Amino acid sequence: MAKYKVFVDGNVGTTGMQIEERLKARSDIELLTIPEKDRKDPEVIKKFINDSDITFLCLPDAAAREAVELAKGSSAKIIDASTAHRTNPDWCYGFSELGAEFKEKLKSSKRVAVPGCHASGFISLIYPLVKEGVLSPDADISATSLTGYSGGGKKLIEKYEGESRDKNSLKAPMPYALSLSHKHLPEMTKICSLTKPPVFLPVVGDYYKGMLVSVPLNADKLSVLPKELNAVYEKYYGGSNFVKVMPFNADLSESGGFLSPELVNGTNELQIYVFSNGDQVMLCSVLDNLGKGSGGAAVQCMNIMLGIDETISLN
Repeated sequence: MAKYKVFVDGNVGTTGMQIEERLKARSDIELLTIPEKDRKDPEVIKKFINDSDITFLCLPDAAAREAVELAKGSSAKIIDASTAHRTNPDWCYGFSELGAEFKEKLKSSKRVAVPGCHASGFISLIYPLVKEGVLSPDADISATSLTGYSGGGKKLIEKYEGESRDKNSLKAPMPYALSLSHKHLPEMTKICSLTKPPVFLPVVGDYYKGMLVSVPLNADKLSVLPKELNAVYEKYYGGSNFVKVMPFNADLSESGGFLSPELVNGTNELQIYVFSNGDQVMLCSVLDNLGKGSGGAAVQCMNIMLGIDETISLN
């Protein structure tokens, strides 16, 4: 069996480790591992990119842009997990479930940007509604996203799990990005064709991973009844391997009425919920911020780009 050569630039970070963990046992993948001493050497990095069929960039934005420059002239396909290229029109936005045009572009692209974790939850909820004319792109939208601390990378993980934890007062959930300029806002706005960014509040909790994005709406802002929203979502996601539309006003009695952000941890699944009292609507998406929110989504993109079963290596 022919093997695809895969290089993960930034394999010591949270996302890079997640990708390698998913790929290491595959018989169709040969992982190219850069020596520790050469991890920041541009010439060595360039050689590894040139030697690969697929290169994942799991780097800060500036370093990802530098790596893309190094990739010029290479035949390698690039999958960037950073924020650097998500709104770049020359790059494919790697959320295949949003429609046939997204998946077809992904199949033929050499440059793919993996969606952000918060953005994945938000876009999964809002994109179909705007696309179908159910919600105006001019609507005033707000969103809250509760995430596990792994989403903040190694530094935040160290704060929560390191020896100085007790000094950091981290037990209570903590809102952040209170400047209202979170780095995922540009893609959330552009991909959903919104005329203005949502008012977005991310919150980090004292647990490792798992994400719940919620969007409240008044029902009179929608062109359909709240109970008809599920049909809109089913049109988009009914045949999806990973995006699951849950029953309208889902029964949460077994969990005491609570909806947990950890429901799909360890999978590449994203669940969509619609709750309503008739006058108001609460849209929710639940995903693993290290699954469909980063590493899992990146591997899914790779599978589609290679023309193989998108579910391989993904639960």
